[in-house]
Amino acid sequence: MTLLFHWILGAVALLITTQLIPGTSITLASAAIAAVVLGALNLFIRPLLIILTLPINIITLGLFSIVINGLLVWFTAAVVPGFVVPTFGSALLFALILTIINWVFMSWQS
Repeated sequence: MTLLFHWILGAVALLITTQLIPGTSITLASAAIAAVVLGALNLFIRPLLIILTLPINIITLGLFSIVINGLLVWFTAAVVPGFVVPTFGSALLFALILTIINWVFMSWQS
């Protein structure tokens, strides 16, 4: 039940974020698929990227993590049909706003 709830919240967060950033778009079915893909990338690929970029992450006091999140969002948009993020700058902003929305959702959950 918790996994289903997190999946739905992730899809809703994607839908909300696309409404806030001009040029981005997503369909309802694509939001459901993108939530799974983004979750899998965050689970399997993000830790590896964090380890590989640890020196630059330390130098930037962790701010490079936003770039990693932007890359994962951009890759998700490239893989999932119906999910459009036109530029890398949009992907960075998308990742930042998505992080804030997910943080709000998780604070309401507990």
